[in-house]
Amino acid sequence: MIFVQFATYSVLGLTYLGLALGYIPGLRMNRATIALVGSAFLIALGVLNLQEAWQAIDANTIVFLLSMMVVNANLSYAGFFRRSLSVILSITSSPLGLLIALTFGSGILSAFFLNDTIALIFTPLTLSLTQSLGLNPIPYLLAIAGATNIGSVATLSGNPQNILIGSFSGIPYLDFLRVLAPVALAGLVVQVGLLWLLYPDVRSVKPCEVLPTTNQRIFKPLFNKTLVITTGLLIAFTVGLPLAESALVAASLLLITRRVKPQRILQKVDWNLLVMFSGLFILTRVTQKLNLLQPFTHAVNSAASFLGVTVILSNLISNVPAVLLLHPLVTQGDTKYWLLLAAGSTLAGNLTVFGSVANLIVVEAAADLGYKLTFWEHLRFGAPLTVCTLVLVYFWVH
Repeated sequence: MIFVQFATYSVLGLTYLGLALGYIPGLRMNRATIALVGSAFLIALGVLNLQEAWQAIDANTIVFLLSMMVVNANLSYAGFFRRSLSVILSITSSPLGLLIALTFGSGILSAFFLNDTIALIFTPLTLSLTQSLGLNPIPYLLAIAGATNIGSVATLSGNPQNILIGSFSGIPYLDFLRVLAPVALAGLVVQVGLLWLLYPDVRSVKPCEVLPTTNQRIFKPLFNKTLVITTGLLIAFTVGLPLAESALVAASLLLITRRVKPQRILQKVDWNLLVMFSGLFILTRVTQKLNLLQPFTHAVNSAASFLGVTVILSNLISNVPAVLLLHPLVTQGDTKYWLLLAAGSTLAGNLTVFGSVANLIVVEAAADLGYKLTFWEHLRFGAPLTVCTLVLVYFWVH
């Protein structure tokens, strides 16, 4: 009995340590396999049986996330995101104008589509643009990283942790948008001001001499079909139809096609993220069963302490595990704390380069093209941005 208890706590501790690091030293494991292996060992130790583990996985969240990935994949293949960037950049050609356009463009798109998708697509296009114009790419890369995180705060479909919170809390899409959209917009303004202070080169309002035209690959029938279905999906969200079911229907309609091979769409689905979510649901049920959330119960005594614990945990073990750990402490009708959990876990991602997947996507894509965005370079920008936006959300929501 003592051995089983020791093994249980050891497995759980090592699993969360691996999730925090993103790997297990000496092994080729990522967060998805760490969560899955940890869950399997806990089931083998008898903490949960297989049926309990299966029931712990929230079907609404998995279906919603999978469906939005399919929608995003179709938008990407149809050329929607490239066309969006082209429209954004057609507005202005000055260094400051480009910074503002990229910040608000990527931020607004991240509010309605998964922020990681926007970061993945916009980063190489932004690098290509800055290279062609002879601009320092670093402030523009930071703009993409910060804006995709800040913009995704605004809606329940903006990022994975908001999708979770939408499933758990039952907050209507428009109610969530009404409260947190002003926070997102104000945060984007703060970001532009901060980059203006840190990087004198971006202050110029003089138009660049040569603005390259981006290569447009628009597949008209697919583009029109995807745009119509996606518009219908956003309307379904705003009128209050169930999120997961609406997204599933939209994804299913998009999968009925003669033009795109199904494997091309399914290859764009982040199966690692879905596996990680499933494992994390099981790990969270274990922590509840072992009553390990007791140390955090004091966090709901005040909005400030709850927001602080959310930010700390989001940076220690990543935002999605943090939301899964903390959500049992929030009652379903406590809208204020759900909103603080959503905003705190998302905005905390800007603190360090490891704080969110969007940050890592930007850093790795830049490194592949020979540009180094260092930890300290990001921290110089991310720390004040995080503090400012968290203070803003605290006073706005509280």
